[in-house]
Order: sequence, then C-alpha cells, then structure tokens
Amino acid sequence: MPRCTTLIAEDEPLARESLAEWVQALPQLELVACCADGDSALQALRALRPALVLLDIQMPGQTGLQVLRALAADGLPLPAVVFTTAYDAHALTAFELHAVDYLLKPFSQERFNDAVAHALATRREGDAAGADETDDAGAPVLPALEAAQRAAEAGPLTRVLVREHGRIVPLHVDAIEHLRSDTKYTALTSRGRSYLVRLPITSFEARLDPQRFLKVNRSCIVNLDFVEAMTPDESSQFVVLLRDGTRVTASRDVSKQLRAQAL
Repeated sequence: MPRCTTLIAEDEPLARESLAEWVQALPQLELVACCADGDSALQALRALRPALVLLDIQMPGQTGLQVLRALAADGLPLPAVVFTTAYDAHALTAFELHAVDYLLKPFSQERFNDAVAHALATRREGDAAGADETDDAGAPVLPALEAAQRAAEAGPLTRVLVREHGRIVPLHVDAIEHLRSDTKYTALTSRGRSYLVRLPITSFEARLDPQRFLKVNRSCIVNLDFVEAMTPDESSQFVVLLRDGTRVTASRDVSKQLRAQAL
C-alpha cells in the first residue's frame, strides 16, 4: 500500500516541528508540506491534494474550519482530517465536518499515533466498502454540493464529541439522559457520568429529536426514554423524575403543554 501523503497546518513553530517529527517517524506516512497559516494551507491542499491533513483550527488568515469549507466549495477531494487545537469549543463543528479525530493540545505522541491509526483504518474501510471515489493520491472524493450541505445544514444531531480521560470521544445522542446548562457550558449525563461541553444548551436544542428530547425549563433538556414519571407539585408544575434519580421541575408553560398532551 502506498504511503499516505500528509500535510501539516499549524501556526505554532514548536508544535509544527513536533508534528513533522512524529509524521516522519511513521513509515506509513509521507510528509508533503508544513504550513503556518490558513491561507498557505489552503493553497497547498489545492496543489498537493494530500490524503491526510493535520489541521489546526485557530491560525492566522483562514481558520482550519474555513479551509476545509473552502476545499468543499471548490469541489476538490477532501482529505482525511485530524483537527488539532487548544480549545474544545469547536468539537461539535469538527465532528459535523466528518473529522476523523480531534486532538486537544497538549497531546502526546502516543495519542497522535492513535489518531493516525484511526485515520488510516477509516481510509482503508472506505476503500474496501467503495463508498467514496478516490483520486490518484488516494484521497476520498466528496462532491462539493454534498460537502457544503454537510457543513452548513443544521440537521439532527447524532453524536457529540466529549472529553474522557484526556481524549475526545464520540457520545451517541441517544445515550444522553439529560442536558443541564448555564450560559456557556452544558453538562451531558449518560450512564452515570457527566461530560462538560463548552457550548450553551441552545446549541443543542434545535438539533435534538423533539420526539425524544423535551426542554423542560430554560436550563434543562431531558431524554424522554429515561423519564420514570412526571408528577405535578403543589403549584401544578410537573416534577420530572429520571431513572437515575434526578428530579427537574418543568416550567409553567411546559407543564401546561404536558397536561394538554396527556391522553
């Protein structure tokens, strides 16, 4: 199997040098370019069409997200993308853009190797399934219209990237029991664990299946699949009891809606 052509886009010199050393240490990768800003990264991606790109999100010029969207708009083949960033606020967007992995700085060489292995395995699976056409460099081809729609449409949310033991892992939305939020953060609870995401609850509200998820008040959304019962309190507001023992009081408006919908 030919080596996977790889491009690095990273504005921090030391981080860029480390990534280059790690790429060159892996025999299955071939480093074709290192870029220090978004504009030069986009130019190199258009010219070299690598199969894999290690893409920083916050860079001078265009951001990594803007670079990827520009490629999609060009109708050019999209490489497998591993995002690298010091911030996890973009994790949701990165996953929507079908990033293979999301490395949160600082990350170790071992974590980097895991991400590369995942990227190569994903590429092999795509080749075997014949799901995507490929160009001469082996990069998956994604039509520009489809790529633009995937990046821009706010369709139903199926997964959320969360941090667990220093890694970013996908959490299936169906497994989320409830979401509770303040103005900047949202805690996602699943199987007895809570994952803090640096996004407001409004980022999730319109993306969740309304047949399954109910916003009971301004700061809480519950998954009805995990609701044990709803009982009115002395003020006729429903208290929602979840299977994990969590109790949440629904707002007056939501309580009225629940009462009207009850058969």
